[in-house]
Amino acid sequence: MKILHIINSIDIKFGGPSKSVSDLGIKLAQNNIEITILANDSKNPYLEVSPHSKLILNMIRKTSFKQVIKANFKNYKFDIHHIQGLWSFQLHKVSKLSRDNDIPYIISPRGSIEPWALNAGKWKKKLAMWLYQYNDLANANCIHATSSMEASNIRKLGFKNPIATIPNGIDLTEYPLPINRIKKEKYTLLFLSRIHPKKGIELLIQAWEQLDKKLRHKWQVTIIGNGENSYLTKIQELIINKHLENEIKLIGPQFGADKLKAYNSADLFVLPTYSENFGIVVAEALACGIPVITTTGTPWEELNTQNAGWWIEIGIDPLVIALRKAIQLNDAERIQMGLNGRKLIEEHYSIESVAQKMLQLYDWTINDFEKPEFVN
Repeated sequence: MKILHIINSIDIKFGGPSKSVSDLGIKLAQNNIEITILANDSKNPYLEVSPHSKLILNMIRKTSFKQVIKANFKNYKFDIHHIQGLWSFQLHKVSKLSRDNDIPYIISPRGSIEPWALNAGKWKKKLAMWLYQYNDLANANCIHATSSMEASNIRKLGFKNPIATIPNGIDLTEYPLPINRIKKEKYTLLFLSRIHPKKGIELLIQAWEQLDKKLRHKWQVTIIGNGENSYLTKIQELIINKHLENEIKLIGPQFGADKLKAYNSADLFVLPTYSENFGIVVAEALACGIPVITTTGTPWEELNTQNAGWWIEIGIDPLVIALRKAIQLNDAERIQMGLNGRKLIEEHYSIESVAQKMLQLYDWTINDFEKPEFVN
């Protein structure tokens, strides 16, 4: 089986999709599948060189993307094309060429048609949807959603073709559990994601201010991520205006060993986001044994059902309540909650199980085998 994955970029600054596509490519190659990842060249890709002989990285200049795509169609025969993302005209060209050449294709929207995302740049997206995007999605052999919530939102837009619900996978070897989390002085509440209005960082700052100082005094908040300078300035000004600069630290993005160190230094993780189709940082935090607070803007209801954290309504008041409960846990309670989260990832979100489901999806799409249970 030969698979072509097409994505705009696997640069680290684009977060979740870049890493999840790269990790999936590696794991599929380890399963003896020939994988080509075609992406625009960038300064800091997750993969600079291929770690496996079955995985080909085709990193190209954006100006030559069209020519390279055509060359791939002419010179290589792929069994299936897996398109990662939407709205890009170059990804549209891949969809069209797939149809013109009778090659099956799957589209993973990667959150691009979630309600929040559709409202950002609303008129441009409405035009793109009318011109080409709806047709590309409607004619895909299958649409891949990373959660049941995303699958439901796709159906609400009127698409009738099959939808496969397969989560993003976590390579647990990258996230070993720390030996000891018990702290003697300060505990850390961690936010690690893109610094963007969608992520609810302002809600976090306002909620933190409302907590009793007696509860806050043993805690510090660390906000890690990259973002637009204007928004970073706005967040820093909010922290100062609230007189929280000694409690909330805003630092730059962390990758690799530095990111793992940030997770392993944390005692709680928070993502008070308005919208996520998956939320890879939630899975990473759980893999590291950290209880998580996140919102119903994510598909992480299992935090409540598995006693691994708090899945709350979006807003300041629900966040205050969850934070108050979380920081009053004793060490044993907090550690057990973290272990519950680790178990959840091991059992349902490992990269191995995700790769096997993706292989089932490819087999079904190409060979019309029995429809997998995760396809509707």
